[in-house]
Amino acid sequence: METENQTSGLEFILLGLSENTEVQPLLFGMFLFMYLVTFIGNLLIILAIILDSHLHTPMYFFLTNLSLTDIYFTSTTVPKMLLNIQTGNKIITFENCFTQMYFFMLFVHLDNSFLTAMAYDRFLAICHPLHYTVIMNPWLCGLLLLASWLLSVLDSLLHDLMVLRLSFCTETEMPHFFCELNQVVRHACSDTFLNDLVMYFAGGLLGIIPFTGIFFSYYKIVSSILRISTAHGKYKAFSTCGSHLSVVTLFYGTGLGVYLSSAATQNSRANAIASVMYTVVTPMLNPFVYSLRNKDIKQAFKKLGNILSIKGYFVSSLQKCS
Repeated sequence: METENQTSGLEFILLGLSENTEVQPLLFGMFLFMYLVTFIGNLLIILAIILDSHLHTPMYFFLTNLSLTDIYFTSTTVPKMLLNIQTGNKIITFENCFTQMYFFMLFVHLDNSFLTAMAYDRFLAICHPLHYTVIMNPWLCGLLLLASWLLSVLDSLLHDLMVLRLSFCTETEMPHFFCELNQVVRHACSDTFLNDLVMYFAGGLLGIIPFTGIFFSYYKIVSSILRISTAHGKYKAFSTCGSHLSVVTLFYGTGLGVYLSSAATQNSRANAIASVMYTVVTPMLNPFVYSLRNKDIKQAFKKLGNILSIKGYFVSSLQKCS
């Protein structure tokens, strides 16, 4: 097979989740619905936190960033997929594929970092409540945010630069709906040993360390909660971190499921379908988890609804007067 050493003019063909033309309208409607729910749900979380002064705390500061990241996260893959289905054109240029890979990895790492920062916040709030406001100050929150962005940018840039050293076949079909790093590297025609080494080492490092931090935080949290004498006290303490724990379980559970499915089978199409769970479903469910399990968010939503209804009343009144 002819190879292409230069990336200029190189194109990939994203085959998507199915090549059956009859199911394309169904896929388009389903993914459009999930994208809109994700976008609107996370946007409402952000607006509710911004407009409610009682939620201007470190926990909700990171939740705002997490919701914003989830919007960007799904926006890197779903709109392109919808466009491919609508137009029937499945081609993506190397430059666009390169960009999509970069931002996809960037927002995955940011999600992971923010969940870790939120776990640390809950650890301090429950295990060291007297020192919480002193330790979890605005300076530390800004530092954690900056470190999350810096590490995510550098890791994503490293993987993308490693891809530039590869040679690709002139005609490359990928049974996926977006340019995933593993899929792109797998379709290279040159040796990918160094890419695989960097991918598994850096990915494992940025995956295992945050997971270990989250696990240690919740180990300490559970130990502290069990020492509380009353059932009401235990419930109150656990309720402050229940939403975050649910999101962490959802994030790592779906990610681990995709990893195990890809390791158990070489069916790329099945892996693409499994990846829908953490690329689309998880960001969509996060707003529901926080809105259903968190009393503060529920109250903030009520305030947001009241503000929107008042604004709607004034707008309608002005329209009638004019």
